[in-house]
Order: sequence, then C-alpha cells, then structure tokens
Amino acid sequence: MKIYLVGGAVRDKLLNHPVKDRDWVVVGATPDEMLNQGFQQVGKDFPVFLHPSSKQEYALARMERKTGVGYTGFSCDSSVNVTLEQDLSRRDLTINAMAMDEDGNIIDPYHGQQDLAQKTLRHVSEAFVEDPLRVLRVARFAARYHQYGFRIADETMALMTQISQSGELQSLSAERVWQESARALLEPNPEIYFETLKLCDALALWMPELDKLWGIPNPAKWHPEIDTGIHTMMVLQQAVHLSDKLSVRFAALAHDIGKGLTDPRQWPSHRGHETLGLKGINQLCDRIKASNECRELALIASEFHSHVHKAFELKPTTVLKVLNRCDAWRKPERFADFMDVCRADARGRTGFEDTPYQQADYFWQAYQSASQIDVQQIIAAGYQGAAIKQQLDKQRIDVIADLKSTLSV
Repeated sequence: MKIYLVGGAVRDKLLNHPVKDRDWVVVGATPDEMLNQGFQQVGKDFPVFLHPSSKQEYALARMERKTGVGYTGFSCDSSVNVTLEQDLSRRDLTINAMAMDEDGNIIDPYHGQQDLAQKTLRHVSEAFVEDPLRVLRVARFAARYHQYGFRIADETMALMTQISQSGELQSLSAERVWQESARALLEPNPEIYFETLKLCDALALWMPELDKLWGIPNPAKWHPEIDTGIHTMMVLQQAVHLSDKLSVRFAALAHDIGKGLTDPRQWPSHRGHETLGLKGINQLCDRIKASNECRELALIASEFHSHVHKAFELKPTTVLKVLNRCDAWRKPERFADFMDVCRADARGRTGFEDTPYQQADYFWQAYQSASQIDVQQIIAAGYQGAAIKQQLDKQRIDVIADLKSTLSV
C-alpha cells in the first residue's frame, strides 16, 4: 500500500496558494484492508474512505470508462492493479494531475509543473470531453488563477466548445451548475468564469439571459464602455471589491438582465428595463436553482437600482416607497447589501471606477433617520388603526425631507 497527496493540494502547494482541502490516493490496497486499518468508507460509486483521526478523504486509485451520458455516466475500476499514473490520467487538467509522496517528491507524468510555470490550464487527455462538468470546472479555475496570469490553452478551449455544442452540457443537474457557478462567484475574478463560458458557447445553454447582454448598447454618455455585457462584467468586478457575499455578487451579475428584453428599436435607451428584468431573473434562478437569498437581492437590485441612482431627484415620499418596497425596516442587512450592488453598478463603467457614490450614502442615511421614528410614541399619542401607519409614514417622510434639505450635492 502506498499513499500519495494528489490534485489541488499539490497544485496549490507549488503555487504558494492557500491549501484548503487535502485529498489522498491509495495505491495497491483493497477496501477490506482500508477498513481493517480503521478507515470509514463513504463512497458509493467508488471506494472513498475517511481517515480515522484526520477525517480527510482517501480514495483507492481508480480508472474510469465512459458508459453513459453526463458526468455520472462512468464505470469505475479500483482494483489493486490500478497504478498511480492511471489514476492521474483520468483527471481534468495537467496541473491537477500531480501527486506527492511521503518524502515530498513530485510525481508528474503529464507535465503539470511545466504548465504551472507557463501559467497554462491544459487538459490531460482527449478523455476530457467525456465529462461535461469539466467545462464549468475549468472556467472556475480560470477565475481563480487569473490573478496569477493563467490562461486556458487554445486546444482545451476547443474541447470545451466541442462539449458545449454536443448537447452534453444539458445532462448536468441544475444543482451542480449552481454549485460550480456559486463557487466561481466567490473567486477573485468571477467575471472570467462567465466570459469563458460565453467564449465556449456554454453560457447560452444554461444562462441565456446573461449571454444575450453582449452586443446590446447603452448610451455612451453614461456608459463609455457601451456594451451591456462588458458593463455587467465590470459591475461584477466592482462587487468583488465591495463585498465577499455571494448574494451581492449574484445581484451585481443579474441587475441589468432587463436590458436584454427591451425593444431594440428604442436602443440605446432601456426604459423600463428595471421591471422587465424581474421575469428574466426568476427564469434564470429557476433554471439553475439559485438560492432564495440570491434571487431576492437580485430582484430588488433590478427593480430599484435606477431609483437609487436618481436619489437626489426623488421626492421624500418616493424614497420612503423604495424603503418600504425593499423591506428595509425588517431586513436592514439586505438593504445594505443592495446599496453595495448600486455602488458596484455606478462604478462598473469605464472612467467611473473611483467615482464617489453619494446616492447610496443618502439612501442609507434616510433609512437610519426614518427608522428612529418610534411607533409606540405614535400609539401613545392616541392614534389608532390605519391612522398609526399614516402618521408613521408622515413622520418618516418629514425626517427624510429634513435630511435632504441639509445635503449639499
């Protein structure tokens, strides 16, 4: 029995990137031998075991053969005769197909170290096309390692496009697509994930609402970058600077989906895109099984981001309506997240990246001032029934008006 550290842990050690998970491959062992040493078996499709003390995963070396459609359509051979090189050959990228023995020696039969040095994401073999999930995984790795200068090899991108055009991507479960996409959104450069999926024709299959944004023009006065797809990626970049929350980044990604539904005859104007986007966001979230938290913030961001952009033009009554519709009183943290999405949208434009965004500050101050109104004092003053709500709104409008009068914009 020989045990090797494999995959991402080896890759990240060599990159000096933080190692989160350690996976191990065991060569020359049977399931009974693992169980006799105190390991706990957890794998259903192939033998994976938890270490008795560290609880890290130890998998028997295995080979796979394509037997059906999708990323689950494989048969597995994990006999004692499977070699380490055979196990590594089934992995997706050369930089993920390295192992390290107990003495720290690197086993690298597919030249992963060379591709690390050349900052290249390259498939191990032509068997890459057998697993459609690899399209999403490679796009996610591109988003993670973009900060180091990595790019996808042309021949690997060609295979990703081949998978997309083959129809195999539709065999993925919505839950798996969301899992990979959510992880990608939390990477340092999530925009690379979506740009990569577009380049290999995968974005149109699972997220057509986003895919169609490229090529749709915006007014040059407000959007020097013109293209809505480019603007969306810039907004996502800005969201990364502002928040590490998945919901904020997803809402930034989805906030302008409505521009893909406006009348082309009116372009570059997109009147009404805010409410048009609600249907598209719901369709996207239904298809990829996005979390409710992400959906809810994206819907708020779509419907009300233009209100916040025009904050200083709004009547105090309209400001209160937005606060009420966003349920800021019961969900202040979500409202604060919405302000971050608006900041990202304002700064996600060519030449506006470092521009102060006082509108969000004003809206947040309006919320804080209005939330100080004590409904118990209104009740104590003798108001009853519907009159309580009317008086609460009146007092909130008054403090918002007072706040606006003190601002010099």
